[in-house]
Amino acid sequence: MVKLAEWRGKELFRRYGVPVPQGQVARSPDEAEELVRTGAVPLPCVVKAQVLAGGRGKGGAVRFANTPAEARAAAEATLGLDFKGETVKEILLEEKLAIGHEYYVSLTLDRNLRVPILIASAQGGVEIETVDDKAIDRQPVHPFPGLAAYEKRRAAKLFGLSGPTARSLDLLLDSLWRAFNQEDADLIEINPLALVGDRLIALDAKVVIEDDAVFRHPEYAEIRDDRTPLEEIAREKDIAFVQLSGNIGVIANGAGLTMATLDVLKEFGGDPGVFLDLGGTDDPKKVTEAFLLMAQAKPKAVFLNIFGGVTRCDTVATGLVEAMRQVPAADRFPLVARIRGNNEKEGIEILRAAGITATPGLKESAQAVVAAAQGRA
Repeated sequence: MVKLAEWRGKELFRRYGVPVPQGQVARSPDEAEELVRTGAVPLPCVVKAQVLAGGRGKGGAVRFANTPAEARAAAEATLGLDFKGETVKEILLEEKLAIGHEYYVSLTLDRNLRVPILIASAQGGVEIETVDDKAIDRQPVHPFPGLAAYEKRRAAKLFGLSGPTARSLDLLLDSLWRAFNQEDADLIEINPLALVGDRLIALDAKVVIEDDAVFRHPEYAEIRDDRTPLEEIAREKDIAFVQLSGNIGVIANGAGLTMATLDVLKEFGGDPGVFLDLGGTDDPKKVTEAFLLMAQAKPKAVFLNIFGGVTRCDTVATGLVEAMRQVPAADRFPLVARIRGNNEKEGIEILRAAGITATPGLKESAQAVVAAAQGRA
């Protein structure tokens, strides 16, 4: 997924007619001070770190300024800040508004219903996950006619809006729907949507674009979202690679088996970290390339869990052995393999001949890699 920073999301909102505060992005204290001094950003203003993680207000990543000097000081305190693993490289300076009420609204895809869904709550400005489910309204939206008038009226009633303010919500939802469809979005979220006088203004913007549709949107192709440097390399090599905070690397084939493997490791007290989905490949060169990428993440141990259907276990094993030979001795780690299916006997023999623990049993292999990561074996 391509996740847009808040300032990019608000640029998108402006294009589609969604009201947003007056503001601009800065990448240095000098630039922040100049934006305020010249009036490009009105005072008083809000200085917000541009990171993808939530909880910025509670985490000290949102500050306020009443003068150019204060804007500079806020920029100095925010730029370079490590916020939930992200380094702040950009800040958004925006006019500070007098907020009457905060709401929540989003459009996303409901995977079960297989249609877009409009989510709304009169309790905005907090993490939507913490809001009582009874206070959240969900309306499936037919993808062809789009948002119907009665669906927008229902949202206005939920928010307690009427007259011109209800009409402004109607127009805003129409703009969000156009953006959602034309930008091939998986999610467009405003939290909070603020009532300022009789106007509704998007104080935040969370936009996620479906990366399979990026060919239609070249402007998003080079955007780096929350991918780590290794995830960025993997993306360029067309390798399904996700880097988490655990210490056990996981290599499996197929999304279902990969996720089940993470669950099994957790069940036995393990802490899964980097996981790599080989998909249907059994090309030894591809396996080697993927494994060497995982080695750069420096896991405590690695668990290979392969089901050989289209994938041949022996060719995966060949690629794995070749990769292990290329890992410097000082950087090597315990490797446990569990392989079943097409040519599993040959695969196990190849791995064992190379000194790698290999077994067809899931329970014993998962326990073995957990013990290795914990230094018990």
